[in-house]
Amino acid sequence: MTLSMTPSMTQQRFIFKASCPSDRGIVAAISDFLYQRGCYIEQMNEFDDRESGNFFVRVLFALESGDLTQEEFAETFSAVAERFSLNWELHDTAIKPKVLIMVSKYDHCLNDLLYRWRTGHLPVDITAVVSNHPDLESLVNWHGIPYYHLPVTAETKPQQEARLMELVAETGSELVVLARYMQVLSEDLCGKLQGRAINIHHSLLPGFKGAKPYHRAHDRGVKMVGATAHYVTADLDEGPIIAQGIKEVDHTYTTEGLIATGRDTESVTLAKAVKAHCEQRVFLNGNKAVVFN
Repeated sequence: MTLSMTPSMTQQRFIFKASCPSDRGIVAAISDFLYQRGCYIEQMNEFDDRESGNFFVRVLFALESGDLTQEEFAETFSAVAERFSLNWELHDTAIKPKVLIMVSKYDHCLNDLLYRWRTGHLPVDITAVVSNHPDLESLVNWHGIPYYHLPVTAETKPQQEARLMELVAETGSELVVLARYMQVLSEDLCGKLQGRAINIHHSLLPGFKGAKPYHRAHDRGVKMVGATAHYVTADLDEGPIIAQGIKEVDHTYTTEGLIATGRDTESVTLAKAVKAHCEQRVFLNGNKAVVFN
């Protein structure tokens, strides 16, 4: 159970999300509970995974009458939760999730996230930007966001990652976004950030791993360029996928053209994944992610 609420729910909108073993009557029980407490359901999404036997539901609702504290909600909903073995969360839409961004030298994904945040199209509170290089400090400072330069070597990696986790705790960051952060996180750090760290990479894998993938893709005459955003796990680039993007290309594209197209696709795909996570539209389902549009 996770609660993210203000003391009063009056005239506010909330997102309720839950997962549980598949069973009859789950949607009816949740809908009736909200109706009985003066809530208006604006949107409901559900998915019954017959393979895993898990059920997932997300509800966007507003309280139209009366008043309800978080303690009252938890207490009165406990019977429904226990009946269906619900793992549930409640989020006040007025409270923006806190996000810490990590980046190296490539700035296209960072630039895109900062623009969407600044224009109000990405509903998050960016707490800080952490980088293993100093190159992008002026860009981040211009946006009024703290910038932390944390260099890393094989010898200093444990200390650098420990400082990163301190910053996550100090800023109250709920999500870490690797916006082309070109360092592999340790298995220990991946475990600490399980389900709350998102990475982006090109979708030329597995044929073009390693350095200069677009150059080698150009040499092979690829016809598609794509990007994949996924949760970070100890298995490199194999975490549950949240979003993917694709762009058709042809023989007229130069290597530089492929790189530019790839960067655009990476930026859009990462933003889509971050938005979905922060709008509570993503559920982990084993090695996969359930993502409601």
